[in-house]
Amino acid sequence: MRFGLVGTGYWARETHGPGIQASSQDLVGVWGRDPAKTADLAESLGVEAFASHADLLAAVDAVSYAVPPDIQAPLALDAARAGRHLLLDKPVALDADSARALHDAAQASGSRSVVFFTARYAAETRAWLDDLAAGDGWRGSWTEWIAANQRPESPYKDSPWRQREGALWDLGPHLLGTLIPALGPVRSVVAVAGPGDTVHLTLTHEDGPVSTATIALWGPPAAYTWDMRVWGDAGVSAASKRVTTAVESLTTAAEELAAAVDADAEHPLGLAFGARVVELLADAAGQLGR
Repeated sequence: MRFGLVGTGYWARETHGPGIQASSQDLVGVWGRDPAKTADLAESLGVEAFASHADLLAAVDAVSYAVPPDIQAPLALDAARAGRHLLLDKPVALDADSARALHDAAQASGSRSVVFFTARYAAETRAWLDDLAAGDGWRGSWTEWIAANQRPESPYKDSPWRQREGALWDLGPHLLGTLIPALGPVRSVVAVAGPGDTVHLTLTHEDGPVSTATIALWGPPAAYTWDMRVWGDAGVSAASKRVTTAVESLTTAAEELAAAVDADAEHPLGLAFGARVVELLADAAGQLGR
């Protein structure tokens, strides 16, 4: 399948581009809003630099997006309407209406999609979720994710959309992307703001479990914590530490999008799932007055 890449930043250069090229799919070109950066990345990847998004769409079967969510949503909508298959980054949009419109357009055109919840394409995460599914009696979970993107070594320290939207929209999709398969669909969310971009979430799952989470993207470096645990009748099960690289996960996502196209089937992590994640986050954002 012929892929085009949209985006020229760190995530496009270090993950999406190399990930597609490590797959059995064909990366044919790249487009970005800055022509100079587009040309530079295209040269680095050894592919064509396209002059416009429309030109790229005309040359490919699928598009991989590595741009901020508010930029991704309208571009991907054009791609879906053109019948192109979609490898989307999370969140797929920053509001529920845009996410639903994207989902509906893909459904109407027969466009298949996967959303890149990075850990969900890692073998160790999948094995942990399989272990949870093999048991029963899970009653809830605790998550504490305190990141510190302002650290000099962080590749995201200068990311404008992350600075603007904070933990809810950057870490929140990863949280829901893992907890929903662990404990079932989420019926309701309660959100409380903490200092800075810290958000405290209480998630009630449809079958009864209740999850609590504290997430911060710009937290104190000394408080860095990355812990998720599920608890129930069998005790406590901690999420596996991820060892699969982001590039390896992207490669898996590209291969699975191609497989979904071949099977003409919706991927479990496609736009139906991605749009529901946005609905829940938008609900939380409304409670926070954001």
